[in-house]
Amino acid sequence: MDCGTVLSEAANPGLRPSPVARVLRVLRPGHTHTATTATLLLMISAFLSRIIGLVREKFTAYLFGAGGQMDAYRAAFQLPDTIAYFLVGGAASITFITILNRYYERGEEAEGERVMSVIISVMLVVLGAALLVAELLAGAFVRWYFAGYSPEKAALATHMTRILLPAQLMFFIGGVLSAVLLVRKQFAYQALSPLVYAFGIICGGLLLHRSLGVSSLAVGATAGAFAGPFLLNAIGAHRAGIRFRFDLDWGDAGLHEWVRLSIPLMLGLSLVTVDGWIIAWLTSHENGLYAKLYFAKQLFTVPIAIVGQAAGAASMPFFVALLNKGERAKFADAVNGSVTRILALSFLLSAWMMSLSRPAVDLVLRGGALHRPEAATIAAFFALFSVSLCLWSAQAIYARAFYATGDTLSPMVASTVVTVLSVPIYWTLYRAYGGTGLVIASNIGILAQTLVLAGMLHRAGLVRLGGLGWAELGRSLAAACAAGAVCTAILHAIRMENGFRFDALVLAAATLAWLLVGWVSLQKLGSSLPGELRRRLIRS
Repeated sequence: MDCGTVLSEAANPGLRPSPVARVLRVLRPGHTHTATTATLLLMISAFLSRIIGLVREKFTAYLFGAGGQMDAYRAAFQLPDTIAYFLVGGAASITFITILNRYYERGEEAEGERVMSVIISVMLVVLGAALLVAELLAGAFVRWYFAGYSPEKAALATHMTRILLPAQLMFFIGGVLSAVLLVRKQFAYQALSPLVYAFGIICGGLLLHRSLGVSSLAVGATAGAFAGPFLLNAIGAHRAGIRFRFDLDWGDAGLHEWVRLSIPLMLGLSLVTVDGWIIAWLTSHENGLYAKLYFAKQLFTVPIAIVGQAAGAASMPFFVALLNKGERAKFADAVNGSVTRILALSFLLSAWMMSLSRPAVDLVLRGGALHRPEAATIAAFFALFSVSLCLWSAQAIYARAFYATGDTLSPMVASTVVTVLSVPIYWTLYRAYGGTGLVIASNIGILAQTLVLAGMLHRAGLVRLGGLGWAELGRSLAAACAAGAVCTAILHAIRMENGFRFDALVLAAATLAWLLVGWVSLQKLGSSLPGELRRRLIRS
């Protein structure tokens, strides 16, 4: 919107777009977003993606339960994810945003486009070669990593691993193209990509489960990776006028800078990723435990994606832009403001998740091959995971604040140290308390990682911990406790019965009470969050 339009609307309020028009404008693929509209768009996308994901989990649990087949399916992601982590390490978008933003700010978009082509070309060769080797060694990896698997279970996991490996190329190329669009403040394609990916898995299972069994999910995942992360972002880049040219310029300065920034992300160990690896490794000798923990973690990642990851992805380009302009004070305020809002919302969501875990898990997962005792175990894991929602959400912002400065080494060294020190905790608590011990260890580990990242930013003088809205956090925590107590009281006052209709009614009634009590409590305690949310929505 240009200055003339703004002045015209100010002089004549009748020219201001209606709420519907503002929403349609934000959803337009080529729309240039603000930090607020980008966050809202990605939160909506994450919400829809996780809703589709819940449908997917319900479908897969109904067909295959929470036993050996689902263990093998989840295990099949281990080798592809490990290769992507150590050869890409999130660098496809995180570090590329930092580099591209500088070209974009200087008006050197053509040079940035050339660097993009070089990076994609080189990684097609490197990552492609690694995936070919992995196809050959998949069986040996599965037998080593999942030593407790029977020969039949290991063979099934190996077969699905080989199906999933090519998808990593799609994720990498899509990540680079997504970074190009993010620098241009275009978020719609990234918002749609996970929806298509999740839908691909559902379609694979729906259409092919009779002929391929659980392997149909792996086929759907690979097809979804092509159609979503790769194809959608490729279409968006093409519409934006971006062209790819195969260019193996190994001596390119932009490529060298990308590698330099990416190596810490590739070689470091972040508990955000390794948490799942440790759980998979430790539970390989217990049939079905990994599947139960996985289902609980998947449900838990719904609010993480909506609150933490969406806000982190949306904030990254704006953090970089503020630092490139030398506005360090605004950068610190932006980080503290984001973390405060994320923590406040996380408190409220955790109260809902912990108090209503049992009917929520019953409604989403129970049925078919997954029975009530298994659902009860998953619900207990889910409630315990929910304690750390605020930590998983906050660390996503703190990590991107570091990446925005161009420093990828410091946070990854710190994360690696935290991860290595956490392994004995996982091992000890697993031996003592089984699956519950693993969830507790996961919460302890993410607490340590969040505190370390926040402390390092504070010590470096980048983001002061005193800048957080501590009073606002106190109000939100009090409102969350009140809302959670009401939900718990409603649940205990009603005799639990079998049936999805009953679960849905209980969830609906308790959720309405949670919303009402939470909102009224925030208002009575003088919280600024309700008013701030309204103002941001109006400005968007």
